[in-house]
Amino acid sequence: MSSANGIVAYAGYVPRYRVQREEMAAGLGAQSGPGARVVAGFDEDSTTMGVEAAAALLATLPEGDRAPAGGLYLATTSPAYADKANAAAVHAALDLPSSAFAADVAGSARSGMAAWRAAAADGGMAIMSDVRRGLPGSGDERTGGDGAAAFLFGDADHAVAEIVAQVSETAEILDRWRAPGGAAAGQWEERFGVEAYQPLAERAVRAVTDAAGGVAPDHAVVVSPNPGVAKRVRRLAAGAVSTTGSPVGHAGAADAGLGLADALDRAQPGETILVLSVADGCDALMLRVTDRIAAARQPHPVADQLTCGIDVPYPTYLAWRGLLEREPPRRPEPDRPAGPPSARGARWKFAFTGARCLRCGFVHLPPQRVCKGCRAADDMVPCPLARSAGTVATYTVDHLAFSPSPPLIEAVIDFDGGGRYTLEVADAAPETITVGTRVTLTFRMLYTSHGVHNYFWKARVADTQAPGYRQATPDAKRGADHG
Repeated sequence: MSSANGIVAYAGYVPRYRVQREEMAAGLGAQSGPGARVVAGFDEDSTTMGVEAAAALLATLPEGDRAPAGGLYLATTSPAYADKANAAAVHAALDLPSSAFAADVAGSARSGMAAWRAAAADGGMAIMSDVRRGLPGSGDERTGGDGAAAFLFGDADHAVAEIVAQVSETAEILDRWRAPGGAAAGQWEERFGVEAYQPLAERAVRAVTDAAGGVAPDHAVVVSPNPGVAKRVRRLAAGAVSTTGSPVGHAGAADAGLGLADALDRAQPGETILVLSVADGCDALMLRVTDRIAAARQPHPVADQLTCGIDVPYPTYLAWRGLLEREPPRRPEPDRPAGPPSARGARWKFAFTGARCLRCGFVHLPPQRVCKGCRAADDMVPCPLARSAGTVATYTVDHLAFSPSPPLIEAVIDFDGGGRYTLEVADAAPETITVGTRVTLTFRMLYTSHGVHNYFWKARVADTQAPGYRQATPDAKRGADHG
């Protein structure tokens, strides 16, 4: 185990769906506030969004450097499973080697900083991902947001941002809580949290500044589940260039990560970034951006992702979160996914890895033993396609199929470099699909049955700036007729 000195790669993920706050207020007679709330899709959770952020990070690295030297730590307050490591599904979707350690760090907003410290200590990857839910009309619903961020740590020679100093203050403060399985959090009056946390934040800011040699921050990212605390502390820790919080609103364990990713999108070489997370204590980080940042920024900045929104009606959003019960489609519910076949086909199911025939080059999705092109047996090599793009060959719009958000769109995809498969299309309306539409892949839930999530890959209309998007090479395009 080796201690890392900085961030060598990073990425943030902002879901595409938005609920207008004005619509929220109109239905409940509550306060509105400007703009829209960022919400995860019905087929997204903290696991799938963690995969999106981590895959976007890995896509910025050379092929041979895509396995972290240390562990993978998934931080969330909204784990998809209890009694099971959700980080293992992220590990499988990223197609990491079995020797790579993966574990959950879950339970509170501070879990994001716990994952940060664990990954920084062993040169691993911290993934912070959360789906925030509040009762209808609540402040949590109005000011919260969903999203994910990922950070890979390594030595200072390869860092885009060096860790100059970090300090922590811990205190037992019953400011916010949620019973296991509870639908929403409870909290005391905002002023109590401000009075309890402000002294901790003041000490943390002084300590991290002293540890950094008295350096004042150019950028400050201040986050807290308590909006009053965030507002007050921002005045204590203002940056000379910018002072911000989480760009999507309170995002739980992903709060500080999304704020830092947004700051790294904008910071210039030599500038410093102060990250202050005030939850169950206070964690303060001082970072210095290096000359490598210009070549290593994520290709699709957080600010750009925020502008690419798809409006969803408020009642639909409530149904997605289980806060509004609606009549399901009059179709049999899907069967519960079984463990044994999932384990046998893990590389196909989680990493979308097919098989390519060594004799004729035919790509099989899913993998097969006998080649459909030349009939050769057991002469295959793995063919990972999760980060590949493709073209819609044909599609159908089904208004009767079982789906929490009908209609269901399915498309036959011809992948660059070979391979053809039928996939559900995510984050799309029927008018956005046509024969010839370019698509990429995204890791999602197909459905949940009897408490078991059926994770697999879906197609998504390609955005050439989307996380992990990879243009086809001329050679790959010429081979697209296979499969």
